[in-house]
Amino acid sequence: MRRFLDRIYDASGALAAGFLVAICVVVLLQVGCNMVDALIKFSGGTPLGLTIPSYAEIAGFFLAAASFLALASSLRAGAHIRVMVVLDRLPAGARRAAEFWSVGAAAAVSGYFAWYTIELVAESLEYNDLSPGIVPVPLWIPQASMALGLVLLTLALADEFVALARGREPAYARAQAQPNTHE
Repeated sequence: MRRFLDRIYDASGALAAGFLVAICVVVLLQVGCNMVDALIKFSGGTPLGLTIPSYAEIAGFFLAAASFLALASSLRAGAHIRVMVVLDRLPAGARRAAEFWSVGAAAAVSGYFAWYTIELVAESLEYNDLSPGIVPVPLWIPQASMALGLVLLTLALADEFVALARGREPAYARAQAQPNTHE
């Protein structure tokens, strides 16, 4: 089960990275269109008005997907902000209780937001909500990536909660204890 969950978290992080690459591609394509138009204008011609329809809106949808899909894997990697200033000063028992409470509360809050976002996706499907841009995108599509990211974050927090309940160190703490080789 551990390996299965880790693969899910890793796949979610990889998918988030893919959306970041997609943002770069869309923006670079639009910049290329702008450059072609600028060259045509500079050479005395009439610009064609080249554009990627709804590129800013699509890039925004990709950013939302990347942000939400990265939540679970970044939690497991210890990349979420935690208040270590307080936790580091607590005795071991109080620290464990504070961490247990905060992970449990975070799982509950994340679960609530996941449920709410799933309801939002269902409502968008029911009413066939579309984005207002040049390209009408069904809103359930970007909302679904948000819902999936929140469900996976809730799963990761529940996973950490169970680890704490079993007396194990959470993955995010192990990840932070390892030396940073990226600097």
